[in-house]
Amino acid sequence: MTKRLLTKKEQDQLKKNPYVKSVSDKAITYTDEFKRHFIVGNERGQLPRDIFEAAGLSEELIGLDRIKTAGKRWRAAYRKSGVEGLQDNRKMSLGRPSKREWTLEEKIARLEAKNRLLQAENELLKKMDLLERQMKNQLQSKRK
Repeated sequence: MTKRLLTKKEQDQLKKNPYVKSVSDKAITYTDEFKRHFIVGNERGQLPRDIFEAAGLSEELIGLDRIKTAGKRWRAAYRKSGVEGLQDNRKMSLGRPSKREWTLEEKIARLEAKNRLLQAENELLKKMDLLERQMKNQLQSKRK
């Protein structure tokens, strides 16, 4: 984590950004939507700094170190677990596995949530595949 603390004014400015879930003097928590947006942009070759800038999160406000570490952390999580790795699970996890038996409703709810995550991952992969094909077509048309 960076050593530079965010001022109250900077925190207020960041709280207004739709891609910021929460902010304190030491940390910024981004929305899951922004993390997915970052991964798609980065896979298309955009620089992390440019993705943040386009989202209204300037390098001067956040700091280049925060941008680099967030990008590195999200890319690693995406490689390891796909879209599910980008989710903020801190509120859902109790830290240790439950020893009690799950009710049928709880099992269904968990499976439905996992299904939604997998559908989101499939949609992301489809978009990336489409973008890749478009880029290949553009390269081929330029060569002709």
